[in-house]
Amino acid sequence: MPFMDERAPGSQIPEAIRTLLVELGEDPDRAGLAGTPDRVRRTYAELTEGYHTDPDALLNGAAFDVDYDEMVVVRDMEFFSLCEHHLLPFFGKAHVGYLPRGRIIGLSKIPRVVDMYAHRLQVQERLTQQVAGFLMERLKPKGVACVVEATHLCTVMRGVRKQGATMVTSSMLGTFRADARTRSEFLTFIGRSSDR
Repeated sequence: MPFMDERAPGSQIPEAIRTLLVELGEDPDRAGLAGTPDRVRRTYAELTEGYHTDPDALLNGAAFDVDYDEMVVVRDMEFFSLCEHHLLPFFGKAHVGYLPRGRIIGLSKIPRVVDMYAHRLQVQERLTQQVAGFLMERLKPKGVACVVEATHLCTVMRGVRKQGATMVTSSMLGTFRADARTRSEFLTFIGRSSDR
C-alpha cells in the first residue's frame, strides 16, 4: 500500500475497508482483494470530490452581462451520486432552467454545478435545492427551476426492491414558483406536463 499521510482526507479508508472485508468473511490479502482497499479509497475520493470543489473556481468568471431575458434550459444532464443513508449510488438526469436578469452563465457551468453537489453524500431533495439555490444566489436571475429524476439503488437492490421506481424532485424559485405559466413552459421544455 502506498504511503499516505494519516491526516490526509481518506487516509483511514483502506484500513476500514480491510476491516469490512474481514467482517464479511473475506480474506483481504487474497489476489482479487489485495488492492481493493486502496481502489475503494480512490473511488470515494472521486465520488465525493464535490466537497473540495471551489464554486468560484468552478464558475471561473463565466457569468456574462447579456441583454437576454428569455428562458434558458439545460436538460438531460446525467449525474451520479451516493445516498447518504446507505452509501449506495443513485443516478439519473437533472434539468435546469433560469430566467436571466441581464446576466447569463456559460453553458458548461450548469452541468458542473450539478456535479459539484452530486459528488457528495446526498439525498435527492437536498441536491435539487442546492443546484437551484446556487444559481439563484450567483446569477440573481428572475427565477430558477431544477427537476431531478433518479433511480436509487438502495430501493432497487435492497429493502422494497422496486426495479422500476424513479424519484422526481423539483425546486422552483422566483418566477418559476410565482407564475404557473412560466413553470408550465419549463416543464414543457423538459418533456413533462404540468398537469400530471
